Amino acid sequence: MKKVTLVVLLFSMSFMLSAQKFAFVDTDYILNSIPTYESAQEQIDIMSKDWQSEIEAKYADIEKLYKEYQAEKVLLTEEMKMQREEEIIQKEREVKELQRKYFGPEGDLFKKRKELIEPIQNDIFNVVKEIATEGNYAVIFDAAGGASMLFSDPKYDKSDEVLQKLGFKN
Repeated sequence: MKKVTLVVLLFSMSFMLSAQKFAFVDTDYILNSIPTYESAQEQIDIMSKDWQSEIEAKYADIEKLYKEYQAEKVLLTEEMKMQREEEIIQKEREVKELQRKYFGPEGDLFKKRKELIEPIQNDIFNVVKEIATEGNYAVIFDAAGGASMLFSDPKYDKSDEVLQKLGFKN
């Protein structure tokens, strides 16, 4: 009796799985095939490098102030020492605040990414949803970003179809 139940269960599961359609897309490939994405990414990279250089320069200034303070420390009065230490600490706070402003969770970089890249990602998502609906796919996987697939049949790769519907050629 157990064997019959197991066979029926396996048969019904294989029937259910065969009725499902699966596909995958590679969003990295899609994004890198869209010129507006590449342009947006270049803009973001340039801004990020500029901001990083600005922050590094400010930290270098603070390091210089600290070394000067260490060299002159023995000649300074207690009041002057406290004043110099406070100045260095204040400059460090300002740089950390600037860092948060540029690179924090709600910082300028995050906002710029959202402004430039999110609309492209939304377009891709909407096209994938449309392809899934039209093609009756139960699931469409994203092969980009570390998805673990040991084997994937290229005939199920819908990346070029997404690009085509977005109006781009591969």
